[in-house]
Amino acid sequence: MVFKRRDRRSILQAALDFLWPRGGWTRAFYYIRHRLRRLPGSPERIARGVWAGVFVTFTPFYGLHFIVAALVARLVQGNLLAALLSTFFGNPLTYIPIGVVSLQTGHFLLGTEFERGSERSLINKFTDAGGDLMHNFWAIFSDARMDWHGLQIFWSEVFYPYLIGGIVPGIIVATIAYYLSVPVIRAYQKRRAKGIQKKFEALKERAAKVSAQTEVSDTPES
Repeated sequence: MVFKRRDRRSILQAALDFLWPRGGWTRAFYYIRHRLRRLPGSPERIARGVWAGVFVTFTPFYGLHFIVAALVARLVQGNLLAALLSTFFGNPLTYIPIGVVSLQTGHFLLGTEFERGSERSLINKFTDAGGDLMHNFWAIFSDARMDWHGLQIFWSEVFYPYLIGGIVPGIIVATIAYYLSVPVIRAYQKRRAKGIQKKFEALKERAAKVSAQTEVSDTPES
Protein backbone atom coordinates (compact mmCIF):
# COMPACT_ATOMS: atom_id res chain seq x y z
CA MET A 1 0.00 0.00 0.00
CA VAL A 2 1.24 3.50 -0.89
CA PHE A 3 0.35 5.18 2.42
CA LYS A 4 1.24 2.27 4.72
CA ARG A 5 3.73 3.03 7.48
CA ARG A 6 7.15 1.45 7.02
CA ASP A 7 7.58 0.99 10.75
CA ARG A 8 4.49 -0.63 12.21
CA ARG A 9 3.64 0.73 15.65
CA SER A 10 2.65 -1.55 18.49
CA ILE A 11 -0.67 -1.01 20.25
CA LEU A 12 1.19 0.44 23.24
CA GLN A 13 3.17 2.85 21.02
CA ALA A 14 0.00 3.96 19.23
CA ALA A 15 -1.67 4.64 22.59
CA LEU A 16 1.37 6.59 23.82
CA ASP A 17 1.47 8.62 20.59
CA PHE A 18 -2.20 9.48 21.08
CA LEU A 19 -1.64 10.64 24.65
CA TRP A 20 1.52 12.54 23.75
CA PRO A 21 2.52 12.96 20.06
CA ARG A 22 6.22 12.56 19.26
CA GLY A 23 6.51 16.25 18.43
CA GLY A 24 4.46 17.28 21.46
CA TRP A 25 0.99 18.81 21.54
CA THR A 26 2.37 22.27 20.73
CA ARG A 27 3.73 21.05 17.41
CA ALA A 28 0.49 19.15 16.76
CA PHE A 29 -1.49 22.34 17.44
CA TYR A 30 0.58 24.37 14.99
CA TYR A 31 0.26 21.65 12.36
CA ILE A 32 -3.55 21.59 12.68
CA ARG A 33 -3.69 25.39 12.57
CA HIS A 34 -1.54 25.40 9.43
CA ARG A 35 -3.77 22.80 7.79
CA LEU A 36 -6.91 24.74 8.68
CA ARG A 37 -5.62 27.96 7.15
CA ARG A 38 -4.72 26.22 3.87
CA LEU A 39 -8.14 24.64 3.36
CA PRO A 40 -10.06 25.75 0.26
CA GLY A 41 -13.31 27.62 0.69
CA SER A 42 -14.58 30.83 2.25
CA PRO A 43 -13.36 31.77 5.74
CA GLU A 44 -16.93 31.54 7.04
CA ARG A 45 -17.43 28.01 5.71
CA ILE A 46 -14.13 26.81 7.16
CA ALA A 47 -14.91 28.50 10.48
CA ARG A 48 -18.31 26.77 10.57
CA GLY A 49 -16.42 23.50 10.26
CA VAL A 50 -14.22 24.60 13.17
CA TRP A 51 -17.38 25.37 15.13
CA ALA A 52 -18.72 21.87 14.49
CA GLY A 53 -15.49 20.14 15.49
CA VAL A 54 -15.01 22.11 18.70
CA PHE A 55 -18.65 21.73 19.71
CA VAL A 56 -18.52 17.94 19.31
CA THR A 57 -15.61 17.67 21.75
CA PHE A 58 -18.08 18.67 24.49
CA THR A 59 -20.27 15.63 23.79
CA PRO A 60 -19.81 12.23 25.49
CA PHE A 61 -19.59 10.36 22.17
CA TYR A 62 -15.97 9.32 22.65
CA GLY A 63 -14.70 7.26 19.74
CA LEU A 64 -17.41 8.73 17.50
CA HIS A 65 -16.33 12.38 17.44
CA PHE A 66 -15.27 12.20 13.78
CA ILE A 67 -18.66 10.84 12.71
CA VAL A 68 -20.67 13.27 14.86
CA ALA A 69 -18.50 16.20 13.71
CA ALA A 70 -19.13 15.28 10.08
CA LEU A 71 -22.89 15.23 10.71
CA VAL A 72 -22.85 18.57 12.56
CA ALA A 73 -20.66 20.12 9.84
CA ARG A 74 -23.17 18.99 7.24
CA LEU A 75 -25.97 20.48 9.32
CA VAL A 76 -24.31 23.91 9.64
CA GLN A 77 -22.88 23.77 6.09
CA GLY A 78 -19.31 23.86 7.32
CA ASN A 79 -16.11 22.51 5.84
CA LEU A 80 -15.91 18.77 6.56
CA LEU A 81 -12.12 18.54 6.87
CA ALA A 82 -12.07 21.60 9.14
CA ALA A 83 -14.59 19.87 11.40
CA LEU A 84 -12.52 16.68 11.57
CA LEU A 85 -9.30 18.58 12.30
CA SER A 86 -11.00 20.68 14.98
CA THR A 87 -12.05 17.61 16.97
CA PHE A 88 -8.42 17.55 18.15
CA PHE A 89 -9.46 20.43 20.41
CA GLY A 90 -10.49 17.49 22.57
CA ASN A 91 -7.30 15.70 23.61
CA PRO A 92 -5.83 14.14 26.77
CA LEU A 93 -4.90 17.62 27.97
CA THR A 94 -8.42 19.05 27.65
CA TYR A 95 -10.76 16.08 28.19
CA ILE A 96 -10.67 16.34 31.98
CA PRO A 97 -11.66 20.04 32.23
CA ILE A 98 -14.21 19.56 29.43
CA GLY A 99 -15.71 16.57 31.25
CA VAL A 100 -15.83 18.31 34.62
CA VAL A 101 -17.48 21.45 33.21
CA SER A 102 -19.99 19.43 31.17
CA LEU A 103 -20.94 17.15 34.07
CA GLN A 104 -21.32 20.00 36.55
CA THR A 105 -23.39 22.03 34.09
CA GLY A 106 -25.56 19.03 33.27
CA HIS A 107 -26.32 18.19 36.89
CA PHE A 108 -27.04 21.87 37.57
CA LEU A 109 -29.50 22.09 34.67
CA LEU A 110 -31.17 18.79 35.60
CA GLY A 111 -31.37 19.69 39.27
CA THR A 112 -29.36 16.63 40.28
CA GLU A 113 -26.05 16.22 42.05
CA PHE A 114 -23.02 14.18 41.19
CA GLU A 115 -21.75 12.19 44.18
CA ARG A 116 -18.17 13.29 44.71
CA GLY A 117 -15.84 11.26 46.88
CA SER A 118 -18.40 8.50 47.35
CA GLU A 119 -17.75 4.81 46.82
CA ARG A 120 -19.43 5.08 43.47
CA SER A 121 -16.96 7.55 41.99
CA LEU A 122 -16.77 8.49 38.35
CA ILE A 123 -14.19 5.79 37.63
CA ASN A 124 -16.38 3.19 39.34
CA LYS A 125 -19.33 4.20 37.20
CA PHE A 126 -17.27 3.75 34.03
CA THR A 127 -15.93 0.37 35.14
CA ASP A 128 -19.36 -0.84 36.26
CA ALA A 129 -20.90 0.15 32.92
CA GLY A 130 -18.08 -1.58 31.03
CA GLY A 131 -18.50 -4.64 33.23
CA ASP A 132 -22.21 -4.77 32.46
CA LEU A 133 -21.52 -4.58 28.73
CA MET A 134 -19.04 -7.46 28.90
CA HIS A 135 -21.30 -9.51 31.16
CA ASN A 136 -24.38 -8.98 28.99
CA PHE A 137 -22.43 -9.82 25.85
CA TRP A 138 -21.36 -13.19 27.23
CA ALA A 139 -24.85 -13.71 28.64
CA ILE A 140 -26.09 -13.96 25.04
CA PHE A 141 -24.08 -17.17 24.64
CA SER A 142 -24.65 -18.59 28.13
CA ASP A 143 -27.33 -19.12 30.76
CA ALA A 144 -26.28 -16.04 32.76
CA ARG A 145 -28.87 -13.35 33.39
CA MET A 146 -28.28 -9.89 31.94
CA ASP A 147 -27.65 -7.08 34.42
CA TRP A 148 -28.21 -3.44 33.44
CA HIS A 149 -27.79 -1.88 36.89
CA GLY A 150 -24.34 -0.37 36.28
CA LEU A 151 -25.36 0.93 32.86
CA GLN A 152 -28.49 2.53 34.28
CA ILE A 153 -26.44 4.37 36.91
CA PHE A 154 -23.90 5.41 34.27
CA TRP A 155 -26.67 6.73 32.01
CA SER A 156 -28.49 8.72 34.69
CA GLU A 157 -25.46 10.06 36.58
CA VAL A 158 -22.81 10.43 33.87
CA PHE A 159 -23.80 10.10 30.21
CA TYR A 160 -27.12 11.97 30.19
CA PRO A 161 -25.92 14.88 32.41
CA TYR A 162 -22.75 15.07 30.28
CA LEU A 163 -24.85 15.14 27.09
CA ILE A 164 -27.11 17.92 28.37
CA GLY A 165 -24.39 19.85 30.18
CA GLY A 166 -22.00 19.88 27.23
CA ILE A 167 -24.42 21.84 25.05
CA VAL A 168 -24.02 25.23 26.75
CA PRO A 169 -20.22 25.33 27.18
CA GLY A 170 -19.85 23.62 23.80
CA ILE A 171 -21.81 26.36 22.04
CA ILE A 172 -19.92 29.10 23.90
CA VAL A 173 -16.42 27.74 23.19
CA ALA A 174 -17.27 26.76 19.60
CA THR A 175 -18.69 30.24 18.90
CA ILE A 176 -15.53 31.85 20.30
CA ALA A 177 -13.46 29.57 18.05
CA TYR A 178 -15.62 30.58 15.07
CA TYR A 179 -15.16 34.32 15.55
CA LEU A 180 -11.44 33.88 16.16
CA SER A 181 -11.02 31.69 13.08
CA VAL A 182 -12.76 33.90 10.50
CA PRO A 183 -10.35 36.91 10.58
CA VAL A 184 -7.28 34.66 10.89
CA ILE A 185 -8.27 32.51 7.90
CA ARG A 186 -9.30 35.56 5.84
CA ALA A 187 -5.98 37.32 6.53
CA TYR A 188 -4.01 34.19 5.65
CA GLN A 189 -5.95 33.67 2.42
CA LYS A 190 -5.36 37.30 1.38
CA ARG A 191 -1.65 37.05 2.16
CA ARG A 192 -1.40 33.78 0.26
CA ALA A 193 -3.28 35.22 -2.71
CA LYS A 194 -0.87 38.18 -2.81
CA GLY A 195 2.07 35.80 -2.68
CA ILE A 196 0.70 33.76 -5.58
CA GLN A 197 0.04 36.96 -7.54
CA LYS A 198 3.63 38.13 -6.99
CA LYS A 199 4.99 34.79 -8.19
CA PHE A 200 2.74 34.97 -11.26
CA GLU A 201 3.89 38.50 -12.04
CA ALA A 202 7.54 37.44 -11.63
CA LEU A 203 7.05 34.51 -14.00
CA LYS A 204 5.26 36.78 -16.46
CA GLU A 205 8.08 39.33 -16.32
CA ARG A 206 10.69 36.61 -16.76
CA ALA A 207 8.83 35.19 -19.75
CA ALA A 208 8.65 38.66 -21.29
CA LYS A 209 12.42 39.12 -20.88
CA VAL A 210 13.13 35.72 -22.44
CA SER A 211 10.81 36.55 -25.34
CA ALA A 212 12.53 39.91 -25.88
CA GLN A 213 15.96 38.30 -25.85
CA THR A 214 14.78 35.69 -28.32
CA GLU A 215 13.46 38.36 -30.71
CA VAL A 216 16.76 40.27 -30.51
CA SER A 217 18.80 37.14 -31.26
CA ASP A 218 16.52 36.24 -34.17
CA THR A 219 16.76 39.71 -35.77
CA PRO A 220 19.04 39.46 -38.89
CA GLU A 221 22.08 41.73 -38.89
CA SER A 222 22.13 44.45 -41.58
